[in-house]
Amino acid sequence: MARHNRETKGMDQVGRLWRIDFQPDWLSRIKISRPLPDGRRRSSQTLFRNPARRAEAPPGRVVRTTISSVDGKARFRVAVEDPQRIVEEVIVVTRQGGKGKRGEIVKFAIESRLPGPKR
Repeated sequence: MARHNRETKGMDQVGRLWRIDFQPDWLSRIKISRPLPDGRRRSSQTLFRNPARRAEAPPGRVVRTTISSVDGKARFRVAVEDPQRIVEEVIVVTRQGGKGKRGEIVKFAIESRLPGPKR
């Protein structure tokens, strides 16, 4: 039986705090990537790594991951139906800004490489 989602927090490269709601038997880690000030390269950092080494139970039929900035300026949810456990990574590209402003592009890599439960 699938377990309920967990909540945690992670801090990115610029000190922004993020709230993460995740399925503990599916998600292995979340990486965040944003442009460096020079604009030619990107900086990547692990925002969250699941402390579990492997799943304790099979994940539910649909797994949901919600990522939101604590300041409330960014929020999104990803739902994945992965009954055969073939999804390894979901990439979400966001444009930080608001009210019509074109802001910085921030990428989130949501990885599901957590090994399944022992039988």
